[in-house]
Amino acid sequence: MNDEALSVETGPAVSIKRDILPELLGYQLRRAATRVYGSFGEHLRGLGLTQGQFGVLVLIGANPGLPQTALAQAIGSNRSLMVRTIDRLEAADLVRREASPTDRRSHAIMVTDAGRAMIDRLKTDVRQHEDRVARALDAEEFDTLLTLLAKLNDS
Repeated sequence: MNDEALSVETGPAVSIKRDILPELLGYQLRRAATRVYGSFGEHLRGLGLTQGQFGVLVLIGANPGLPQTALAQAIGSNRSLMVRTIDRLEAADLVRREASPTDRRSHAIMVTDAGRAMIDRLKTDVRQHEDRVARALDAEEFDTLLTLLAKLNDS
């Protein structure tokens, strides 16, 4: 598990010793995240979106009318970054800002019809992508992995 043969563009494959790295949770999480994000990120870029924008769009679709500050808190972001993200989604006609019915100092963020269509498409796409990425796991292993990751994230 500690040695891995890597192909190198300019020559023969080399053996890489990973030492303690494979035993570290953070290392394994980072490698898995890179693998999961990589190809789906390319797909999203082809649609003019980033991974972060996808996540925010899904949250808005599931929680219509949330203020920007609540969205920022939900994804662990700051308010100024959330404003820029909403600006980009609004420019793409995927969301719109409406006056908040409960706080005139904030906006309620709503998904547009185009945004709903994009969410529906991307939900299908991301499920297919995750099926491909996780094909080495059976259904029970996949559910266990998600449960354990959620437990780590909630701790």
